[in-house]
Parts: sequence; structure tokens; C-alpha cells
Amino acid sequence: MAVLIETSLGNLTVDLFTEERPLCCKNFLKLCKIKYYNFCLFHTVQRNVIAQTGDPTGTGRGGESVHGTIYGEQAKYFDMELAPRLKHRTVGTVSMVNNGGNMHGSQFFITLSESLDYLDGKHTVFGEVAEGLDVLQKINEAYCDKEGRPFKDIRIYHTIILDDPYEDLPGLAIPDRSPEPTKEQLNSGRIGAEEDIDEFKGFSEQEVQEIMEEREAKANAQILAMVGDLPEEDVAPPENVLFVCKLNPVTTDEDLEIIFSRFGTIKSCEVIRDHKTKESLQYAFIEFDNEKSCENAYFKMDNVLIDDRRIHVDFSQSVSKIKWKGKGKGVEYSKDFKGDKDRDDFYSNYKIKDAARKDSRYDLVFEANDDLERPKKKKKKNKHRGSSSEGDDPRAKKQKKHKRNRSPSPEIFHKKKVRDNSSSPDRSSFLGEI
Repeated sequence: MAVLIETSLGNLTVDLFTEERPLCCKNFLKLCKIKYYNFCLFHTVQRNVIAQTGDPTGTGRGGESVHGTIYGEQAKYFDMELAPRLKHRTVGTVSMVNNGGNMHGSQFFITLSESLDYLDGKHTVFGEVAEGLDVLQKINEAYCDKEGRPFKDIRIYHTIILDDPYEDLPGLAIPDRSPEPTKEQLNSGRIGAEEDIDEFKGFSEQEVQEIMEEREAKANAQILAMVGDLPEEDVAPPENVLFVCKLNPVTTDEDLEIIFSRFGTIKSCEVIRDHKTKESLQYAFIEFDNEKSCENAYFKMDNVLIDDRRIHVDFSQSVSKIKWKGKGKGVEYSKDFKGDKDRDDFYSNYKIKDAARKDSRYDLVFEANDDLERPKKKKKKNKHRGSSSEGDDPRAKKQKKHKRNRSPSPEIFHKKKVRDNSSSPDRSSFLGEI
């Protein structure tokens, strides 16, 4: 005995165990016959575990047996069948959901993995999927929220009974045709089963690229806002303002305005100065009357030599802690600005430091000077010499001085080598003494 289940992802053919599970199979077949399962959602999908459906409300808390549809609330559920014992061993095992108290209604699930032994004895196995395992794989791969509910609806569209060995129950209302779905059934609050989720459909490749770049820029802005490099996500720098840094401290506003005016009309030009000392902080903002002039200046003036300093030019950026407010208004410090510490850190990034040597303690140039003191070498005492010291004999001093002023002969090196070797203890004798 079999039932064909048409779903939004494909068809499933279910073989029923009518001999082993007569009550469950009869309940399932009759519910299919009255089109009870039409448009039911797979409301719970646990990857590599189960896919659950059979609740017309789509909440997982509704549904009733075929007897409940005829006799009312008192016959809403029926007892589960325990014998013979059937296990959840293979992928595609169809089993009734335990509604509590070992009672079943209309909900059932299909296993998406093998050897789910912990389900044995708690739910009644009554069939298995004979065809459509590829459809089960699609269901298994569906994107779901943390509660296991698919973001895009997976529905049962229709059920077709291929063979029914049971007689119809008295009072069972069998429709002539499949009923139309209600508005409540289709309103799941998720992406509809028939809804096309290809958001780029109808867009050209260039438009898709622009949309992706815009999203990437927005995501980067969110990250920079979180780490504190931007005061807020939607902040945007003006496109007609140029930022100039690495200036010579002697460069003035007028100098920059004259130099950059060849690219277009300048609305304002200001070198930022320390609010106490009024000294140049070696960076400036230049505001043009249009974006094109600003762009031309950006491409032409980077790394140009001004007052013996090679400047760096970039478009004005809305930094996290300092922002230019306009000509004569100086800069604005954000709420995260931490006083002098952040001010020094910011200025140091754009300030040319004087690299001139301020002391000469590491100079390697020595001049010939009589006052230059040289370290004196310590004389080693030779135990093999006699008790008389060379210092006591003037002739020995004179001879020693004479030897220092002339290059030694090979015989001296040879004798020295022999003397050094003889002064070292013999290793074999040393070991023998030990």
C-alpha cells in the first residue's frame, strides 16, 4: 500500500506497513483521502534528524486524528501501537508523532538519518519512503532558524492514495476535488514556497556588481563603527574637500591656496594649528567649489615638493576622533576623544619629525688627541719566570720597548707557540691524576 505526497520540493512515495500498523495506516490513509494534509508545512526540520509535518495550523501544536474529524474532541487522539516493534533504522522512515501520553493525532515525521535508536518505542513507525530520497536531501539542506523552522516554506501540496485496503468510516466527508488553501494557511510569515528569492533577477551584471559593492562598503562601515574607527555607520566625508599632510611648518594657508588654485576655485584653505601655541600641526584642509577640481588636485599633487617637504594628498576622511568643521572653525573632537593623549597620537601620524642627531655619544669618528685616554692592558704574571721583575731592570725595559717598535721575527712566534703549548696542562696527565 502506498501514498504519493506532492511537496514544494518534489514527490515522495511512501510505502505503508498496513499489516504491522493497521490503526496508524488507516488513520493516515483516510486523512490523505479527505485532503487533510494539503498545504501543511514542514514546520520543523532538524538537520540529519527528522522533518516533521501534518499540522494544518503550521505551529506544531495542532492536528487531530480522522476520528476527531468525525466524532469531535473526545476522539481527537488514538493510542500508539507498540507491537510488533519497528525501529528507526534507515533514512526515510515514516513515524507518527507522540502527542503525549502515548497518543497520536495527525502529525508525522520522516527521518533524515540512519540509526535514530532513541526514537524507538516513543513514536510509532508505520511506513518508509520508497522513492524521493533526493527530495528528503533537499529538505535536509533547507535553511532554518534556531527552532528548526525553514526560512522558506516547504509544503505538502497534494496527497494521492495509490491503494487503500480499508473501508471508509461512516460520516467521513470526502471532497470531490482538492480544496483551495485559506489565507491563514498561506500566511506563514516566511518566504512563500512559490516565491522567487532571486533578488538579482532582471538586473544587469554591472548593477549586481554595484549592489554587492555597496553592501560590502556598508558592512565594512559597520565593522569600523564597532571597533571605533568611525563615529557612526552612515558618516560620509565631503567629496570636495582635500586633506593635505606632511607639510613644512613654515607653509601657510596663503601658500597652499596659491598652489592649489590652479585646479579650480577654492572656497576655503586652512592649515590646522595648535590651539595654544598656534604652531602648524603640518596638515591642512582645502575645500573646492566642485568635486571635479578636488579630484584633479588629488591625482596631481600627491608627493609634490612644497617648501622642501614632499606632501601627501588624500580625500578628506571623517575620522573617528577629529573632523574638520570648516574654514576658521578648526576641527571637531568626537565624544570618544580622550584629550591630550589622543591628540598627540593623531598629530604624530601626520607630523614630520626632525631626524637630526641631537647628541654624539654614538659617533664613531675619533681624532688624534694627546688627551685621549686609552684603556690600559693588565699584565699577566708568568709563574715560570724568575723572582726578579723586569720592572727592576732598566735594560729589560729598554729591550722590551725596542721589541715593541719592530715587527717580530718568525723565531719569536715559534718560541711563543712552544711556550704557550708547554704552559697548558697535559690532558692525559690531568686525567691520570683524577
